[in-house]
Amino acid sequence: MKAVVMAGGEGTRLRPMTSDLPKPLLPVADRPIMEHVLRLLGRHGLRQTVVTVQYLAARIQEQFGDGSELGMELSYAKEEEPLGTAGSVKNAARKLGGEPFLVISGDALTDIDLGDLIRFHRQNKALVTVCLTRVPDPLEFGITITDPDGRVERFLEKPTWGQVFSDTVNTGIYVMEPQVLDLVPEGEPCDWSSDVFPRLLAEGGGIYGYVAEGYWEDVGTHAAYLKAQSDVLEGQVRVEREGTEVAPGVFVDPTASVDATAVLTAPLHIGAHAQIGPGTRLTHTVVGRHAVIDTGAALERAVIHPHAYAGPRTQLRGCVVGRGATLRAEARLAEGSVLGANCVMEEDSALTDDVLVYPGKTIEAHTTVTDSLIWESRGTKTLFTPSGVSGTLGSEITVDLAVRLAGAYATLLRRGAHLALARDLGQGGQILLPAMTAALRASGVSVRDLGHVPLPLARAHTAEAHDGAILLTTSPTDPAGVDIRFLDATGTELAPARIRTLQRVFNRREYRRVLAGETGALDTTPLPLHTYAHQLTTRLTTTAGVGVGAGPRMRVVIDTAHGSAALTLPAVLGQLGIDALCVNNTLEPPAGAPPATPDQELAALHRLGALVSAQRAAFGIRIDPAAERLHLVDERGRPLSEEQTLLLMCDLTTAHYGGGLIALPVTATRAAERCAAAHLGQIRRIPTTPGELTRAATHAGTILAADGQGRFVLPAFSLHPDAVAAFVRLTHLLHINPRPLSELTARLPRAHVRHRDIPTAWQDKGLVMRSVVEHAGARAIDTTDGVRVIEADGSWTLVLPDSATATTRLWAEGPDAATTDALLDHWHHTVTRTAS
Repeated sequence: MKAVVMAGGEGTRLRPMTSDLPKPLLPVADRPIMEHVLRLLGRHGLRQTVVTVQYLAARIQEQFGDGSELGMELSYAKEEEPLGTAGSVKNAARKLGGEPFLVISGDALTDIDLGDLIRFHRQNKALVTVCLTRVPDPLEFGITITDPDGRVERFLEKPTWGQVFSDTVNTGIYVMEPQVLDLVPEGEPCDWSSDVFPRLLAEGGGIYGYVAEGYWEDVGTHAAYLKAQSDVLEGQVRVEREGTEVAPGVFVDPTASVDATAVLTAPLHIGAHAQIGPGTRLTHTVVGRHAVIDTGAALERAVIHPHAYAGPRTQLRGCVVGRGATLRAEARLAEGSVLGANCVMEEDSALTDDVLVYPGKTIEAHTTVTDSLIWESRGTKTLFTPSGVSGTLGSEITVDLAVRLAGAYATLLRRGAHLALARDLGQGGQILLPAMTAALRASGVSVRDLGHVPLPLARAHTAEAHDGAILLTTSPTDPAGVDIRFLDATGTELAPARIRTLQRVFNRREYRRVLAGETGALDTTPLPLHTYAHQLTTRLTTTAGVGVGAGPRMRVVIDTAHGSAALTLPAVLGQLGIDALCVNNTLEPPAGAPPATPDQELAALHRLGALVSAQRAAFGIRIDPAAERLHLVDERGRPLSEEQTLLLMCDLTTAHYGGGLIALPVTATRAAERCAAAHLGQIRRIPTTPGELTRAATHAGTILAADGQGRFVLPAFSLHPDAVAAFVRLTHLLHINPRPLSELTARLPRAHVRHRDIPTAWQDKGLVMRSVVEHAGARAIDTTDGVRVIEADGSWTLVLPDSATATTRLWAEGPDAATTDALLDHWHHTVTRTAS
């Protein structure tokens, strides 16, 4: 059998190491990763190998030639443009001779038993066999589910945590029959996991999954690269090591020179012709060939590439030094830092944690670099959440951070794009918006500064006239907190894949810069609020010529919570024709007002209820400061729960339309199905990811979308959550159906949804989700978002890993509170037992 080694990738996440070196040539234990792969192939008799190349192809061909030095027969298939994982193999088809073949990545470190994989493929007479392995964090890989016989049932590429239903992932190693290539178009980009395999599954093709027990590391990040070095040093992966083991775990090439006073602490690897000077201290380190470690240097968990020089008394810890780099006396590199090839660090210079210096740079003497390529370093796992970036102003969210975030987002947009910026009256928005405006304009993006406007209005304007938007608002539960949201051209939060791309650009610090004549423009023209009010009341309050203002005037009490709804409500109320008492309608809360905790929100609703009763109003409504969420109080002054509000809107809306489609998240009560069905309506379940409401509202026949927490999207008016629009719609529906709110809610079905959060380490989340699927047994499961386990009586429990925190979230619903609590207890025990 022949093999295909995929060696065309750029390895962008490993920059600056891969800025001028293809990823397959990055050294692990002083050998290129691809050499470890070729030696693995050779050990399993796969000596005839085709190497697909594209990025810096000549460097790979120069390194390995015809493969004779490794006992291999190598040929090369070059792509002029990237063709994807399947397209690149198709490009090499003529060299495979129409026989079965094995595909393996040239930049992943592994010792998987390829012979056993091939035997599995032949025994099952498979068309394709996918080599699988288990990993603690499956987000960056393709998840695969197989049946007990090993036949693949489902693929999912690079999921969000809400889509994780297993920790079994695709390694990118395949055994294939030649006819599979007939499904790959000639000369066009095509991928196995996203294009070919789904088609094969749909056609019932024989795709099998082989779960390997050996070692596999994608080596896709700086941390993974250091881990791969450590794993080789510690013997966790079976590779062919160079050198002589002069002491347990200490491998030294016979041609290396090690001073007698050097202190070598295992595990270590010292490559050919390397020089280790007097008084040096080396621990858990790889020193590449021809590298020099001079007098008194101290290295711990460092990786030194070939031909690098570490001068006297240098201190290197948890870092990578690129080939040919020079560190003068007393230079220092901290944890996570990477010094690119051929860089020079002068005397007493330093790189702080996680700083990346690209090839060819010079760091002047006595300089401490805290920024990568001048810009400050910052890159944490949870900086970006599905809804953006949140933190405390001044400590977690700084002006520098905001500038870099704006620069990263601008880099994703085309030069000359138009972006909207909006804020609330909080200090965070006032401070950060001008800085982000400057960063965007410096990157060639024109800015429309909308100032302080309701978020629904900002979203709608973005969808009408811009390529995206950034919203800055005060965090609902922390007056010192700031939320920075990134919207796409539809006014919706960026999709998870786009968020990942934004974070990658931010972490790599590769921001676009333009010439002075190409900077973006600034427009500060205010939005016409009266247009919004007119469109709102026109579209939502007229059915067969009957408007809200017809008949007796309805009395309503409105609490705007000192938020932006106060800007638009006067114009809206002027056209509704109702009697309204507005409270808390100043744009800023009183000095010293506490943050809006759940208890304080409930207290505010009870105060609103007292006003409703005193005024003999039809109902009361509290609108959140961002004007996206609402809460209701009936005519008796009793607050409605979020479930009651949701069911009320479902009932009234489907009755009004005589049916229709309503989009709700998987966490919302299933009582909504009964409410909708009573009026020939249907419920469509969607994920909880921000932006899904808007995307669902575009679906044909959708009359309402809601998140179950007070946000409602009315497609007849807008595709974004809008509390003022929901208020206008509700007022109209109650006017044409003039029964008391308490009577309408009394006839609604009871909902018994409960929620619980469980602390779960990041590395345990994939294992937890696989365990949930296994414990479900014969029960039905739904993987729309997370894993929902459905009992025979219709009760259900949803297990959903949180994408921003080390938490697993549980929701459950049964016919009564006791059943619901029992379900939560059962699955809480399952999750905690698995994680422990």
